[in-house]
Amino acid sequence: MKLLTFYKDGKTRPAVSTDQGVLDISGSYPTMIEAIERYEGLNEFLDFALEENSDYYLDKDSLKYGPAIDCMEKIICVGLNYQKHADESNMPAPEYPILFSKYKNALSGHGEKVAIPREATQVDYEAELAIVIGKEAKGVSEEDALDHVFGYACSNDLSERTFQMRSGQWLLGKSLDGFCPLGPYIVTKDEIEDPDRLGIRCSVNGVSRQESNTGDMIFNCRQIISYASRYMTLKPGDVILTGTPEGVAMGYEADNPWLEAGDEVTVEIDGLGRLSTKMTAE
Repeated sequence: MKLLTFYKDGKTRPAVSTDQGVLDISGSYPTMIEAIERYEGLNEFLDFALEENSDYYLDKDSLKYGPAIDCMEKIICVGLNYQKHADESNMPAPEYPILFSKYKNALSGHGEKVAIPREATQVDYEAELAIVIGKEAKGVSEEDALDHVFGYACSNDLSERTFQMRSGQWLLGKSLDGFCPLGPYIVTKDEIEDPDRLGIRCSVNGVSRQESNTGDMIFNCRQIISYASRYMTLKPGDVILTGTPEGVAMGYEADNPWLEAGDEVTVEIDGLGRLSTKMTAE
């Protein structure tokens, strides 16, 4: 199943993408968290809606996507988690997952415009696989970790490198408004055979910048979930961005291709669709 959010009356509402079209489920599931927590009932609702009532369908031409999920408690990110990205950054592979965070203000949806702050000079793209937690996880083993996953999505850990490097915490450069595009939808885990074997790509204005596979991750999805759950309780709707492969603008030896107003960045992951973001001037 593919779940998404869309904007209506200034608020995000949940929906499901089906072969027949996009179905508004907000009447029965006001938030995406409720859709995740009541997922079994959602299947029954879809059966009814698909058979009985076309009024639930949305006009795809006028649909404005929101972030795939926008009501979680935590956005956890993993740094330097692809071997080739660590190599291009001239940094050793980490012994433990490097965890940092983004805030909710950073969320944006597929097709949304994201403003580059006036002071920004080094805006970078980072294609990433996002994990969406579906069941509370505390101290879970690697063996059981994926049992706590609801689904997966494309994400872009947009970063302003000069802001990021002002301190060792990275937060300022990572959590600017709109700097966490997520979507276009969440694909439930039953549709993804192996999250650690997915092709992942990023292009800017149609030109390829990143092309890799999640198999290059230093810490796989099971290890990341298990590790994080040792120190914090993961809740339904929490999102984990699992790191980016090589090819980021910062990794170029000269003439870094930083993002500029007017650029369109597209992240694509096998089975998870394409997530596009238009950069604009503040």
